[in-house]
Amino acid sequence: MKMDNKTYDFLKWVAMIVLPAVVTFVAAIGQIWGIPYTAQIAATIAAIDTLLGACLQVSSANYTEKNFDDDADDDDDVGGTL
Repeated sequence: MKMDNKTYDFLKWVAMIVLPAVVTFVAAIGQIWGIPYTAQIAATIAAIDTLLGACLQVSSANYTEKNFDDDADDDDDVGGTL
């Protein structure tokens, strides 16, 4: 999965800050006000957050691996022997 840095940073902020705050808010307010299906709604948001986090981790791993491979290839171009 490829994405630019701006998109990655935005989605990371959503996954790490926004969605956990929304889950906490929904769970707390839903219980206080007796809103039906609060637990199910909070669990669904948490599942979406987990999926987003996994996708971001895959993207990050692919980016790191690609850059590590590119750096390793650059080292091969250095002349000389030991």
